[in-house]
Amino acid sequence: MTTLPTSSTPSDNPLITVAGAASKQGRSVAKALLASGRYRVRALTRRTDSPPVRELAALGAEVVVAPLELGHQADLTAAMRGSYGAFLMTPPIVKEPPADTEYTLGVQLADAAHAAGVEHVVWSGLENVEARTGGTKWAPHFTDKARVENHLRGLPLRSSFVYLAFFYSNFLEYYVPQRGPDGSLTFAIYLPPDAPMPFVDPLTATGPAVLEVFDNPRTYAGATLPVVGEVLTAREMVETFVRVSGQKARYASAYTRQELLQHFPAFGGNEWLVRELVGMVEYAVEYGYFAPGRDLQWSRRIDPNALNWEQFLKQSQWQGELMSFGSAPQAKPVEADVA
Repeated sequence: MTTLPTSSTPSDNPLITVAGAASKQGRSVAKALLASGRYRVRALTRRTDSPPVRELAALGAEVVVAPLELGHQADLTAAMRGSYGAFLMTPPIVKEPPADTEYTLGVQLADAAHAAGVEHVVWSGLENVEARTGGTKWAPHFTDKARVENHLRGLPLRSSFVYLAFFYSNFLEYYVPQRGPDGSLTFAIYLPPDAPMPFVDPLTATGPAVLEVFDNPRTYAGATLPVVGEVLTAREMVETFVRVSGQKARYASAYTRQELLQHFPAFGGNEWLVRELVGMVEYAVEYGYFAPGRDLQWSRRIDPNALNWEQFLKQSQWQGELMSFGSAPQAKPVEADVA
């Protein structure tokens, strides 16, 4: 393991390890914990030279190289040792059967936290699509996270679970609108025009949610907590984009397999990815992104300043071009970190 020096923080503050600290969710969590002044942060990352990681180090995080990869359980255990809590997540992984990489990695993370003596784990999870649909829809990046959650619930430690909605940033990074000869944009969205869906900005919403959980551990022990910025339709998203950006844009459906590949032919290079994306959106539309009974207002109650879509557009100043929010550009829209 490699460790970067940190700025001064109170040594008696509880230490929280943040896995995947360079990701959108990880950065948000690390920043919120540090900004509170109530926690020390150990940021786990693959490399120390990326701008997001250097920013976290400058803010006071202890940066440790511990890649989220199979076969590194001993390193992960060592990296979490001495931590009161841990925020755990899996990186973007396309499932190609019979490989079970995301679930196996999630279990290794959970077991490493237990072996390290971590008292409270907050896991970034999602619904069990296989269970909810009776196996009729295939969205393993949802289901595998739910399977890891089941494993965590069986360990002798406190665990809590945050479920993030679809990411606003999907459209800036992966499903980027196409500009036509007349300068107008075709905003191809993976949802039907009038199906209300939950969305969120992971860079600003994840941290406050996880901070709330660590601040109130007994209240949220075993809890499943949706993190939502706004519920809106694809048509409303395009209309808001037009109003905020001043661009000419029209909605186009990328909901079906044929429509998805028509607008984003590069996705066709990975058949398993296509199956997963189609399965995910069919599940969300037909069954609901969140299971019935989830408290979709919770995150806005504890974080009233959570960005809605209009605020996100204004803050990002997005005009329809490709943008990256990652530590390095990613080539394909794997939904494990872009739910």
